[in-house]
Amino acid sequence: MFIKITTSILAIFFILFSSNAVAYNQQLAESYYKLFQPVAGAKLGKGLHLMKPDVFMNNLKTGKRMVTLDIRTPAEAGVFTMSLPGSLIIPANELFSHANLKQLPVNTPLVVICKSGIRAVTMGTALRHIGFKNVAVLKGGIHALSAYLDPKVANMPVKGKK
Repeated sequence: MFIKITTSILAIFFILFSSNAVAYNQQLAESYYKLFQPVAGAKLGKGLHLMKPDVFMNNLKTGKRMVTLDIRTPAEAGVFTMSLPGSLIIPANELFSHANLKQLPVNTPLVVICKSGIRAVTMGTALRHIGFKNVAVLKGGIHALSAYLDPKVANMPVKGKK
């Protein structure tokens, strides 16, 4: 009887204290491990696919085709948003619905934008994780872009045109 009780107590103790080892989805954790392998040290920005405002503007000025995705709330986007052709406004909390994912381009670069870049990094990473390959994030968000843009930069002529 004593052995049965001791064995039962040990079994319960083992189950209670070993649950941390299986408290997460191992397959999903491995996929994130693989996703974040290039995100280390000096490679952090590149690994997270951050695009600086000057690179973003140069891409626009040279006519590089890309779609911007503003993931801010409707209230935020109602005050100030991107007015580029093909721009999308889909709040972060609605982005992963089937209908909204169908709106995202597969072969055209997608630049995810929010106010400061924090939400955009999260959403951009999640989009790459589910299979979107051509996703970048505007580093610093609209805040950094508006700080970068002054009248001289905003009105620079497109290369090759006067």
